[in-house]
Amino acid sequence: MKGLSLFSSAGIGETYLSEVGIDIIVANELIEKRANLHSQLFPTCNTICGDITNKKIFSQIIEASRGVEFIIASPPCQGMSIAGKNRDIEQMAQDPRNTLINYVFDIIEILRPLYVLIENVPQLLKIKILYNNQMKTIVEILNIKFGDEYNIDAKSIDASDYGVPQTRHRAIIKMSPKNVDWKWAEPEKKKVSVRDAIGHLPSLEAGQDSGIKWHFARSHSTNNILCMQHTPTGCSAFSNPEYYPKKDNGERVKGYYSSYRRIKWDEPAPTITMRNDCIASQRNVHPGRKLSNGLYSDARVLTPLELMILSSLPENWAIPDDTPELLIRQVIGESIPPMMIKKIVQTIPNIKG
Repeated sequence: MKGLSLFSSAGIGETYLSEVGIDIIVANELIEKRANLHSQLFPTCNTICGDITNKKIFSQIIEASRGVEFIIASPPCQGMSIAGKNRDIEQMAQDPRNTLINYVFDIIEILRPLYVLIENVPQLLKIKILYNNQMKTIVEILNIKFGDEYNIDAKSIDASDYGVPQTRHRAIIKMSPKNVDWKWAEPEKKKVSVRDAIGHLPSLEAGQDSGIKWHFARSHSTNNILCMQHTPTGCSAFSNPEYYPKKDNGERVKGYYSSYRRIKWDEPAPTITMRNDCIASQRNVHPGRKLSNGLYSDARVLTPLELMILSSLPENWAIPDDTPELLIRQVIGESIPPMMIKKIVQTIPNIKG
């Protein structure tokens, strides 16, 4: 089955699609460095770099995608995200980034694929956008436009229920022909923990390199290292009575207890964010191991390899050796966990399992 990927970034969500019989032959990504990485990861795919709202780019996508039977689309979610912000549905509806979904509607209408998978943050199912002078949800619009032709099914799921060692809640909208019953994958009975996923990797302190590809630690400030050395697994350095985050003048830093926080060993990792390079960001410090001197090891953020594994990428992911570390961190922070996508897609009847 030939497919099209829209808003593809580096194509992390596409990683296992070939294993279930889907060949992504065309992809579109706005940002050049991510499109270039997509091209390197998927050299046989026609990766079109450019703005989908540009008529020329839109036409290129359509012409290259004639005959595709599957579309996966992940319109940018920043306009729908409410992390760290007080935003109501009305505000999100007015964000111009959320109108990009209209281009997905247009492409479905022109190409008429057999199957469509749209994914985004859970707010995707609540937000309303203007359609025929009325505010409608995405699912309502899809039913108005395509309900006679397609089964349209939607719900919010957690990637950790589908073999991903990371809690990541995503909205999924599925479209399939009326005569096809595309069932939801059953959740796994046991979740994969951080220990299960990365517990075998050697400990590293800030600035160290293990010699294992992509398993090297970022450098951090002396104060941040000291804070995290005194922070137990699953805890925030803000809870420390003495070794807490400080400014250069010694004044205590103010912040949320979700930051300067070690993740837990025996649960899936929390959602990996775009700022996974920063100790002060949300829940992205290695769990650490208690040492004989009472301190905790691994006073650092997760390595690129740890992030890859916790996102359900293969440990030997064939990413080019010269890929910048920060680019890897960014595309992982915005990615769709590929194992979750594989589990959703492989329930399409008669598809390769």
